[in-house]
Amino acid sequence: MEKMSKTVSFSSVSSISNLSALPSFNSIPSFNSLPASRLKQTFSQSMMEEALEAAETIIKKWDPNSQSYTKIISMFRNSRKEAKEFIRCVRDLRRAMHFLVSQDSKSDKLVLAQNLMQIGMSTLEKEFFQILSSNRDHLDPESASGHSTISSNSEFQVVMENDDDEYDELKKAGESISQVENASALVMSDLKVIAETMIRCGYGKECIKSYKLIRKSIVDEGLHLLGIEKVKTSQFQKMDWGMLEHMIKNWIKSAKIGVTTLLRGEKLLCDHVFSASITIGQSCFNQIAKEAGLNLFMFPELVASKEKKPHHERIFKLMDLYAAISDLWPDIEMIFSFDSLASVKNLVLSTLKKLKDSIHTCLKEFEVTIHKDSYKELTPEGGVHKLTRTRMSFISSLSEYSRVLSEILAENPLKRNTRLLEYYFTAPILEDEHVNNHAFSVYLASLILVFLCKLDTKAESYKDMCLSYFFIVNNLQFVVVTVRSTRLKSLLGDDWLTKHEAKVRSYAEKYEKAAWTNVFASLPAKTSAKLSAEEATTCFKRFHASFAGAYMKQSSCVIEDAKLRDELKVSIARKLVPEYREFYEKYLPMLRQDRNIETLVSFKPDNLENYLSDLFHGTTIISDSSHSASSSLSSSSCCSIGCVKN
Repeated sequence: MEKMSKTVSFSSVSSISNLSALPSFNSIPSFNSLPASRLKQTFSQSMMEEALEAAETIIKKWDPNSQSYTKIISMFRNSRKEAKEFIRCVRDLRRAMHFLVSQDSKSDKLVLAQNLMQIGMSTLEKEFFQILSSNRDHLDPESASGHSTISSNSEFQVVMENDDDEYDELKKAGESISQVENASALVMSDLKVIAETMIRCGYGKECIKSYKLIRKSIVDEGLHLLGIEKVKTSQFQKMDWGMLEHMIKNWIKSAKIGVTTLLRGEKLLCDHVFSASITIGQSCFNQIAKEAGLNLFMFPELVASKEKKPHHERIFKLMDLYAAISDLWPDIEMIFSFDSLASVKNLVLSTLKKLKDSIHTCLKEFEVTIHKDSYKELTPEGGVHKLTRTRMSFISSLSEYSRVLSEILAENPLKRNTRLLEYYFTAPILEDEHVNNHAFSVYLASLILVFLCKLDTKAESYKDMCLSYFFIVNNLQFVVVTVRSTRLKSLLGDDWLTKHEAKVRSYAEKYEKAAWTNVFASLPAKTSAKLSAEEATTCFKRFHASFAGAYMKQSSCVIEDAKLRDELKVSIARKLVPEYREFYEKYLPMLRQDRNIETLVSFKPDNLENYLSDLFHGTTIISDSSHSASSSLSSSSCCSIGCVKN
């Protein structure tokens, strides 16, 4: 774990998996499980004396207080064969002590056994501390967090069953295990067997002391490197939202590592090492992780408490925070499952509740903002309104949080006109969704409905009916395109899109009639009697004047959506150009003798198509062939638009 002092990224060594390949030391029957009669049968006087003699030899050899003992030497690192023998002798010594107690509780040999046990426990305590402190890299939390459980197997049974050398032991653990992975597996196996031995011999407290001292420092250091610091409430209240947004973003990234890697790995490691006693393991992990857990989740609690009446634009960071904690909840439940750690889970649940309330408040505040909109400024020439862009951007962003908002609105739906909504909107059935989006879909549909009503009100502010319709067409099309191109499409459904696309076409037709009816009416009906030369001249003049007026007025209008722009231009051209072409070809020969024909007939039907093709770009863009018509069209609605070449 020393590398945690240099980088937040933990080692990717997956040593835990290797433990499953090692035979189990726990298959040796516990001495406590043997009845007294069985003890006498299986543990004779001679066996007791042999156990005492073997234990005295190896325990005194590794006595930390002896002159020959070198502090820098680790028995488990320097001589693994002797370490295994040491563990076996200590366990046999414990059985011998039980035998002596059952035979003669005042025996001198019992006193010797007790002294040897104290020395042995002191040795194991020092070994335990040394292994923990010198193998921080091999006890990387990420290694443990990569597995839901850690095998309780130990390599020590290998030697007890077969006295092969260390190479053969490692070979039995699996040929595919790398040297680094194997080292991690051995370290964890050593810690587990020492902890089991000390706990069974009644020295669990000494074992916990060393473990807690080192592992707590690793957890605290890990959170520090992740940027998780204890925040004072007084300092937090002075922070502006811009700073908090940055801190929330960083906290989400850090919390994921802190929970799923650091704390989860530490929990699994602790469970593995202290598998001999669930109570001791719980106590140890409580002392290591409780403070860390409270510090980790204090920040979102402060954010949730601060935002009691948040502005609706802050909802997205609050939802990010809520989603991140919700995603971590299964791990949080597993890590802090003990009653002694309930305060951490209670803090997280309290934070989630407060975040839900804040998010719900933001939703209501946004809807109220739409209702109360009193923005008077109109877009020039009926273009897309600024509020249409901002409101639809906000609503489409909301749709990306369907899981969070569906959950919140299902629990606490917002009040609205149910009858009107049922008439206006039918929520689609999303069979592939893992959550019920109905409440959220209804909420989004109601928001858009309220906003469209506001657009209708704004459209009425235009003095020109053409611009009023043009404004609705532009803005409604923007809404439709936004829905079609975002997550809103699946939430509102195809039926919603079909209805509103039909409304766009309906308003486009109303615009056509309002803006171009005079032009259409200036041409004689097909059923009318044949015109005289004078009447034809009057019709040409009337058509040119009405078209020039309509064109100059509509050429400044802009339709941003290219598809809609082309559809509207084609629709106008189909109604106008064929009618004009027929009139032009029928009556032009009648006027050829007129010396003023060039001023009477301004352009050919093809020129008319060119002008129409340039509509709704906001500027008059005329092709080279019609350049002369451009200057005449801009000077007067009644003057000549251009020359007609025979």
